[in-house]
Amino acid sequence: GQLVESGGGLVQAGGSLRLSCAASRSTLSITFLGWYRQAPGKQRELVATITNSGGSTNYADFVKGRFTIFRDNAKSAMYLQMNSLKPEDTAVYYCKALDLRLGVVWGQGTQVTVSS
Repeated sequence: GQLVESGGGLVQAGGSLRLSCAASRSTLSITFLGWYRQAPGKQRELVATITNSGGSTNYADFVKGRFTIFRDNAKSAMYLQMNSLKPEDTAVYYCKALDLRLGVVWGQGTQVTVSS
């Protein structure tokens, strides 16, 4: 795929994880858009977005103040730093990007499980 995610895992409530989304090609052809998540039995929902320059970010209310989205264009990667994790953050997290040739592309998903 065009995007490869890593960094998920099992963590206790209050803990932290950092998710990574790496582009298999240069960011000249891929624009990172943001992170989404999908919990069992629920629809996929927006977590955070970021502009191509990284200068503007937006967050869902349920992660504001706890999660930080950022990017490293030199590494062709986007990240999601998740602090103060809660059991309700348990979900599969997906990164989303725009490929100039393929259109919207998604990562394979990485499982985040937060135990109480």
